[in-house]
Amino acid sequence: MIEIKRRAATLGFATTGIARLDRNPHAGELDRWLADGHAGTMTYLHRQAEQRKDPRLVMPGAKTAVVTLTNYFHGDRSPNPEPRVPRVAQYAWSSDYHDVLGARLEQLATAVRELVPGSTTRCYVDAGPVPERELAQLAGLGWIGKNMMLIHPDIGSFTFIGVILTDAQLEPDLPFEADRCGTCRRCLDACPTQAFAGPRDLDARACISYLTIEHRQDFTDLERAQVGEWVFGCDVCQDVCPWNVSFARETLDPELAPRPDVARPDVQALAQMDETAFQRRFHDTPFTRPGYRGMRRNANAVLEP
Repeated sequence: MIEIKRRAATLGFATTGIARLDRNPHAGELDRWLADGHAGTMTYLHRQAEQRKDPRLVMPGAKTAVVTLTNYFHGDRSPNPEPRVPRVAQYAWSSDYHDVLGARLEQLATAVRELVPGSTTRCYVDAGPVPERELAQLAGLGWIGKNMMLIHPDIGSFTFIGVILTDAQLEPDLPFEADRCGTCRRCLDACPTQAFAGPRDLDARACISYLTIEHRQDFTDLERAQVGEWVFGCDVCQDVCPWNVSFARETLDPELAPRPDVARPDVQALAQMDETAFQRRFHDTPFTRPGYRGMRRNANAVLEP
């Protein structure tokens, strides 16, 4: 509906699409990926598999998904001009995006309920068993690239995906059918740990983002070496993508403005910080995902020669 998209734009979403809920067309790929062990220790993905394969199971009665993209690219203001300088993935440079986008999605969900009286909604921002990228593709917002990131042809892949599931019968957009990666494999070749088993097949166990965020155990010697200078996440496969090089533009969103203590963390202090100090400084940032112990582990790995 045009009015839903208009309201989404006023709330700061870069673009919005609507997808009909149906069985995930990539369900078979998910089964194979899990069977190959590529989820590592993310056991919740196994528990959520059926819902990820059929998002109608997430919210009984839901018919459509309103899918939003929010640009978080911070331009050329790289905090890491020199080798071995600690690095943080750009999506974590600001306050926790779950809070920022969650509030906006709730406002948009209210608009959906106003425009379709009697309808119900449920919001998701990178949480819960929702296949966000697949829904975004079905909503016409881009294609899933070889690095498994959603790529929008006008703004690239540095975007947050927000989803509203609803039982409102909304007119869906046409899916984005084209694969515009072509023969390009820059993302695959640039991966510092060669974590891609093939196009659209990421072995999380070798992925720096997984190691520094989702992995809960202490690092092995190999994992410590793989982390390199990344204290949280990794942007390499996005940094080299031609669609980002050509089209990603710096966000002007004030609620996503970079915070120096997060974008350029003092890893010496982080490695020595106690839990109370960590919670006081980083309680409203994505650093809470790996938590105090995980971030201390990451900082110590980066500090090792």
